[in-house]
Amino acid sequence: MSENHAVDNTDAPATSGAVLRPGRAADPVPVAPESAINAAQRTAALQAEAEEDDSDHEARPGALEDGEDSSSGSQDIEQALADSRQRKLRLMLRQCDRVLLMDFNLLAMSDWPDNYQMAAARRSRDLWVFSALLAASLFLSGLTGFVPAWMAGGGFGAFVIILLLGVPFVRRIYTSRPSYMDLVIRRQRMLRDARKHAQHLEGKDGLIWQCARMAEFNPVLRNTRFSELLQLSEQRVLPRYLTRREHVRLYLIYLLEAEKAYGKAQQTFFEGNQDAIDRGWQAVAAVPADRA
Repeated sequence: MSENHAVDNTDAPATSGAVLRPGRAADPVPVAPESAINAAQRTAALQAEAEEDDSDHEARPGALEDGEDSSSGSQDIEQALADSRQRKLRLMLRQCDRVLLMDFNLLAMSDWPDNYQMAAARRSRDLWVFSALLAASLFLSGLTGFVPAWMAGGGFGAFVIILLLGVPFVRRIYTSRPSYMDLVIRRQRMLRDARKHAQHLEGKDGLIWQCARMAEFNPVLRNTRFSELLQLSEQRVLPRYLTRREHVRLYLIYLLEAEKAYGKAQQTFFEGNQDAIDRGWQAVAAVPADRA
């Protein structure tokens, strides 16, 4: 019993010595090998990020300069294309501006005598000629003695009256319808005036063959029925071949289509000019030349 009591007395102080006292600092935890490796990797990653940031800061000014160069180069190309486009439009407008001088009424020939009027006037002329020949035959028969003298005298009087009815100023007294000769003269005069006007429009260099360049604004100008007119205009001999009304009407149709194309080309030119002014392209923004 006494031995057991001694053992208990010796174990109690040993057990109480292992308990931490209040206010004592904790012992430091030893660093494991794996955590040390992770810390080294994090340090290396942070250093690499810092180096990349420095390289980005160094490369950024060069990239900005390259972007500015590319943008300025694209602007130069756009300006050159716009300048070429405006020059082309200005040339087309200057070469085809005489189409605005077209006299529609003169080329349309709205007072042109139609075939019915020509046929009616031809019948009246034939009747007048037949009556005059009949009266002259009766008069000549009286001179030869085949008919009585009084009948020959009546034939002579009728012949004189018929001739007087054919005189223009006497004819206007009893009828307002033009004679066949008047209609023929009117047609010739209208054709002559139309040819003179076409010669004025064509000038020395020709007109419609130069207006053919504006076909992009009016595809009708590419129609094959105008090919002969374009060839004659390019050869500067078109007015002399306008000998029929159909030729003049075809020429008028082409001028009307060219006038439409001219209006569209002019509108496109003004829009391009305004766009150049807005962008500050003073070399491109130019006014068209004065018309001749």
